[in-house]
Amino acid sequence: MNTFINRTFDEERALYGMQDMVMEACRFDGPADGESACKECRGITVEGCYFNLRYPFWHDVDLKIRDSEMTVACRAALWYSRDIEITDTRLHGIKALRECGNVRMRGCDIISPEFGWSVQGMDMEDCTVESEYFMMRSTHLNMRNIRMQGKYSFQYITNSVFENCIFDTKDAFWHAKDITIRNCVVKGEYLAWYSENITFENCKIIGTQPLCYCKNLHLLNCEMIDTDLSFERSEVEAVITTPVVSIKNPLSGHISVPALGELILDIADAKGKITVRKQCCCA
Repeated sequence: MNTFINRTFDEERALYGMQDMVMEACRFDGPADGESACKECRGITVEGCYFNLRYPFWHDVDLKIRDSEMTVACRAALWYSRDIEITDTRLHGIKALRECGNVRMRGCDIISPEFGWSVQGMDMEDCTVESEYFMMRSTHLNMRNIRMQGKYSFQYITNSVFENCIFDTKDAFWHAKDITIRNCVVKGEYLAWYSENITFENCKIIGTQPLCYCKNLHLLNCEMIDTDLSFERSEVEAVITTPVVSIKNPLSGHISVPALGELILDIADAKGKITVRKQCCCA
């Protein structure tokens, strides 16, 4: 076992190719401004470390990071790596995780544009996120108790489940496929356009023009707040528990609402059935 305690590294590829390594209270920072400190390593445990240099963990296998900090200067921190556990860590550099597999995250604070692209398998719990294009083109995501703010999140993702999350995010879940979202709040414009096989259960959906151009869309006991021009050209089965401002041209299926401000049917293909349980104007 290679053990490093209270060491500072700033050179290029400082620990390249090492196996079975423990780092405690180390700093990756300094005038040499080196990149790729732990590239091509295997069996790494990191605890209480500070990363202020670029690309520290590329092409690594079996990586555990706890109680550490990756600064804004720590760009593209984890790429092409697998079997990763990250706990109670701040990831604040752009593109912090990409092309990785079998990732587990707990109690992390993420401020990272373009985080999580093309990840194959992630289990995330009790994390906060600020990001744009969060998790794009990733698959097999399982997220619980996540608070996320940003734009263009979860685009092109597949085979994923979200529970007890709060998402404040524009253009979320575009082109997503085979997705389940339970007990979540999803706030933002243009939710889940062009998605396929997406199900919302006991969710609160907030914002204009949600759920358009969807295939095999299901909503079960969901609230919809300030949702105008909803379901345009979608194939949808929905039971909504709150009034909807307006529904426009659903292609097929059945939408049940307690009240509806406006129903717009101005194309011949709009054949979805609407059941209004109590008529009122909520526009």
